[in-house]
Amino acid sequence: MPFRYRVEHLGFAASDPAALADWYVRVLDGRQVWNNGLTPPALFIELPGPLILEIYASAGRSPEILPNHMAGFRHLALRVDDLDVARAELTARGVSFVEPIKPAGGGGRVQFFRDPEGNLIHLVDRPGDAPLATL
Repeated sequence: MPFRYRVEHLGFAASDPAALADWYVRVLDGRQVWNNGLTPPALFIELPGPLILEIYASAGRSPEILPNHMAGFRHLALRVDDLDVARAELTARGVSFVEPIKPAGGGGRVQFFRDPEGNLIHLVDRPGDAPLATL
């Protein structure tokens, strides 16, 4: 029988891990589940869903934030029940959206924003008849 796996966490290197972790807690309703206690810290933040983010110190910063269409991991997609409601709540929490709402691959709508380190995130809502609605 082949081995089984599931996603455990997604790692983000950050110039200020504590500030980025605080942003995910404050803005996206995350919950800190582990902190190594060092300076700078490495932390695990659980987002509703659940999704665990590992946030740790970066060794440097690329001078360029690559656009979404370049090769490699480029964005974190967060499924929401209602994009308009989520957008309004996040706008009230200080999030600035970088593009207008667009059609989503797999059905529905998406809207992109960035965290304080420049990582690309998008909200996606999918109607019940969308091909990816049941995932």
